[in-house]
Amino acid sequence: VQLQASGGGLVQAGGSLRLSCAASGRAFSPYYMGWFRQAPGKEREFVAAVRWSGDSTYYADSVKGRFTVSRDNAKNTVYLQMNSLKPEDTAVYYCAAQVSTFGRNYNALRRDRYDYWGQGTQVTVSS
Repeated sequence: VQLQASGGGLVQAGGSLRLSCAASGRAFSPYYMGWFRQAPGKEREFVAAVRWSGDSTYYADSVKGRFTVSRDNAKNTVYLQMNSLKPEDTAVYYCAAQVSTFGRNYNALRRDRYDYWGQGTQVTVSS
């Protein structure tokens, strides 16, 4: 499975960006698709996640009400719509996939539960 993230860029505070993450490779049916971000000198942190089947979504408190995660199963693509961006949202954003396996203990928020990662896309928000 390969994950290709795109859509990052430079935007002014208050602006919007939409990130995309396209999956390719063998039959793709993850349990969760997640977005994480890593700012310079900081650990990679959870941003948002979506169940591949169903409507469940999860968000970090810092992005609730501003970011929206969605998916298009037919295109094997997950999106992150980011509105009202702030300078503190500046980071490299990564998408990740948590494999669906019988008996597994899933967790949408934990970085160590994700199996595949995209290469990251830079988001820079200027003040």
